[in-house]
Amino acid sequence: FASQLWIGVQLLLRGDDRLKLAQLAALGEQFSIPLCAVGGVYMHHPMRRILQDTVTAIRLGKQFDELGFEAQSNGQRHLRSYENLSKLYPPKLMAQTLCISQRCNFVLDELRYEYPRELVPNEYTPHGWLRELTEEGIRRRWPGGAEPKVRNIIEHELTLIKELGYEHYFLTVHDLVDYARSQNILCQGRGSAANSAVCYCLGITEVDPARVEVLFERFISKERNEPPDIDVDFENARREEVIQYIYRKYGRHRAAIAATVITYQSRSAIRDVGKILGLNDELINRLAKSIYWWGDNLEEQLSDSNVDYSDPQIKKLIGLSKLLMGFPRHLSQHVGGFIISEGPLSHLVPIENASMPGRTVIQWEKGDLESLGLLKIDVLALGMLTAIKKSLDLISGYSHSALTVQAIPKEDPAVYDMICKADTVGIFQIESRAQMSMLPRLKPRCYYDLVIQIAIVRPGPIQGDMVHPYLNRRSGKEIVTYPSEAVKETLRRTLGVPIFQEQVMQLSMVAAGFSGGEADQLRRAMSAWKRKGGLEPYHKKLVTGMLERGYELDFAEKLFSQIRGFGDYGFPESHSASFALIAYVSSWMKLYHPVAFCCALLNSQPMGFYAPAQLIKDARAHGVVVLPIDINDSIYDCSLEVDKNFVKLNQPDQITLEPKLRIGFRMVKGLSKEGAEAIVEARTEAKTEPREG
Repeated sequence: FASQLWIGVQLLLRGDDRLKLAQLAALGEQFSIPLCAVGGVYMHHPMRRILQDTVTAIRLGKQFDELGFEAQSNGQRHLRSYENLSKLYPPKLMAQTLCISQRCNFVLDELRYEYPRELVPNEYTPHGWLRELTEEGIRRRWPGGAEPKVRNIIEHELTLIKELGYEHYFLTVHDLVDYARSQNILCQGRGSAANSAVCYCLGITEVDPARVEVLFERFISKERNEPPDIDVDFENARREEVIQYIYRKYGRHRAAIAATVITYQSRSAIRDVGKILGLNDELINRLAKSIYWWGDNLEEQLSDSNVDYSDPQIKKLIGLSKLLMGFPRHLSQHVGGFIISEGPLSHLVPIENASMPGRTVIQWEKGDLESLGLLKIDVLALGMLTAIKKSLDLISGYSHSALTVQAIPKEDPAVYDMICKADTVGIFQIESRAQMSMLPRLKPRCYYDLVIQIAIVRPGPIQGDMVHPYLNRRSGKEIVTYPSEAVKETLRRTLGVPIFQEQVMQLSMVAAGFSGGEADQLRRAMSAWKRKGGLEPYHKKLVTGMLERGYELDFAEKLFSQIRGFGDYGFPESHSASFALIAYVSSWMKLYHPVAFCCALLNSQPMGFYAPAQLIKDARAHGVVVLPIDINDSIYDCSLEVDKNFVKLNQPDQITLEPKLRIGFRMVKGLSKEGAEAIVEARTEAKTEPREG
């Protein structure tokens, strides 16, 4: 370690500085190791000393008055100026510190991330193999050939993917989806990836570019200079199989899950600070449970807790909790963001073992990883996919013919009749009370109506005053007008009202002259403007650009006002388009196979808005015969019992093979799966034992 090792000296005005310096100087002289000045920084300002002591007490699990020497004796562990440090440290130590700083010239741009390469056959280039798989997908998706518009979209995407060098990324995601399908695991890509026709060809997404207006810049942009982000939903019950496939294929040294930094919110701050102040558990629980929303106005949030605000301990609790809110509390796993590399990840990022066996976690957040350009694949879980898969298996079981999602008839009028009546308990994305109240007003009659339905009941469109204009135009109460053909082309499918994020991006491009990358930056600013105030720079550019192109000031200002509304959570069309497919499939199952659908929902709990009792009540209303839990007939899961003489309640004149729904032991509160299986096993043994006599 010659010329690479120093002894760091911290002088913190604690009374023993001279003694410590002399001891370390002797140690350095003995081993020929130079000394350098280090700050021992814990905080940026001495006023944060109280916060430092707070997090120390929380970390050690001690009360404030028990900290002793663990508490900071002064505020010297802050970022001190060079001038102040020069008064404390000998010049030789300061010179060594400057020498170290001059040698620390590393920048993050020096890190070179490489995508996994083993998915490309030897005889192909990455682009050649991606094109080969895409062409296969074109033949599968459009047996009669893709129409020119779609073919042009695909060629545009392939060109941009090649230019940016993202072929390996698409191939990696395709491999995961291909594996899942080989194992009969339902999956579907969503999010911005649904804007990609190439993803549709590869089977990653199910959104046909011929059915929606795709905006590839929402997914990949040259100006953004960031890798694409593909989210893939897998069956909730079987996602772990896909995760373990990733580890088997790439090894834990090359694949890991991104981290998420969990920060203090009102309740967690109150609980942790209350403990270190020595408040009793009853008071802490009462204070924490009185908080019903997120925010930093603790006095207002605690107004219903009947506390004495003049109490010094309560004042201290509120003061320290305010300091702590927004501060990192602990590191957690991202819901499914995987990073996969060609070489060992430890050469690029810090990693650690996850609390769950067999998993590795990167200690950096999603944003940090994006800054490095690391490939991230979101391997997500969706409960409704589990329910749909279980429904398919149940239907195939009693109908004796295999049913797949692809075989479900599209655009069935009867399905939309049911949806328009708001008969949607248990249906994906449109089962909430807010959605139910909107369905009879919007009256979806086709797939794209469903896309709009899912997106319009969101805070963004509501705050941006987009809901009523759309409904009025849809019902003919308001005339649809467009200020130009370019705007008409962008908004015609939503009757002149910008409902989706992609439409705002397109409007900024066609009406204000934004580039694709600038439009994507606007999208990002929309979702963060309240937090970062990032929308104002775009106001002038947007309004000026529209005025220069002949648009009225009122139209430009109204559009910007609607953009502000998206800051309260606007929905991307690509997201809604993916969800609408699942909503339609679940609606079809509820209409034509209510018993299987209800059984699958019960066996996929917890999920959705409704408790099992409400799902069962709704199933009975649809003619399903529900049999109670029976010690002799029930198994752990809810199950179907076929009775050839069963008369369906809502069709009393028809004899049908429609099964009955038998409630399973899983619905018994407090009964474990192991306990239920023990009952079934004992029952089976009792039936097989020979009887005496």
